[in-house]
Amino acid sequence: MKFIATCLWFAVLLVVSLLGCDSSSTSLDNPRQGTITIASDESFKPLVNALTNAYEGIYPNAHFKVDYKPEQESIRQLLNDSARIIFSTRQLNDKELAIIKDQKGSYKFQHIATDGLALVTSKANTDSLITMSEIQAMLEGKITDWSQLKDGNQKGLITLVFDNANASNLNYILHKFGITNINGLRIISAGSNENVIKDVRKDPLHLGFIGVNWISDGHSLASEELSKGINVLGVAKKVKPDSLSDYIQPFQGGLEFKRYPLFRDLYIVSREGYSGLGGGLMTYIARDVGGLIIQKMGLLPTVPYPREIEITTGKDF
Repeated sequence: MKFIATCLWFAVLLVVSLLGCDSSSTSLDNPRQGTITIASDESFKPLVNALTNAYEGIYPNAHFKVDYKPEQESIRQLLNDSARIIFSTRQLNDKELAIIKDQKGSYKFQHIATDGLALVTSKANTDSLITMSEIQAMLEGKITDWSQLKDGNQKGLITLVFDNANASNLNYILHKFGITNINGLRIISAGSNENVIKDVRKDPLHLGFIGVNWISDGHSLASEELSKGINVLGVAKKVKPDSLSDYIQPFQGGLEFKRYPLFRDLYIVSREGYSGLGGGLMTYIARDVGGLIIQKMGLLPTVPYPREIEITTGKDF
């Protein structure tokens, strides 16, 4: 009997030990700690780095593994449940939402900023103005030489330079102008937004398309360095602009009231079904501190950082 009792006692200890191990292995992250994988289109890498680094600075036990890849691949990663949240220029479509519903997963999104798709050329290219109709004509193959632009100062075949085929920059521009076939266009993939900048800097006949946050952080040495040797084109909505004021650049002044024609929305899309680290980051961005970082990076935050102004009149009221 004593032997049986001893065996039972060891069995109980074993079960308790196993339960304890299982409990620790399934412990969930929370807004202050844990490690999760998130994904983003590479176009927003400077912004996402700034936001996640700031959050990790507040909560040292919080860690984000960020996968930078073309937008469609980021969305696929979300649908495969291998990324908790993604930064994207669009919400999920009906087909994608159906996949999450079939998985009995959660879905929410948050509009965090207005971004601009910047058109950049080499400083050696003196053309700095372009209209929306001219961009469309390029994408339709009707304008193929710089000399065909209304105020064109260059001569030579135009090459359009994007980061990747499935990335947000190319998808956005094709959707914006209703282009379904790019066969026959002089178009190349540089592999990243940074490589687009390097490419156009070397070749004055190349026209690059990048996320503006790569060059709009005035306090960043990296942004300042990337901005050297390139022009950011002003874009006009009018077919025949009346003056230089009709040409808008993709910085905050142009993004405000969506004056810049090539503006786009930036979202965080989440499938987190509980109050976890992803939700903590979303809350942080939705508050004014997150808005301040977005503003510093040159985008227009959905929730702007409040500015308090003290006015001294010299009179008592």
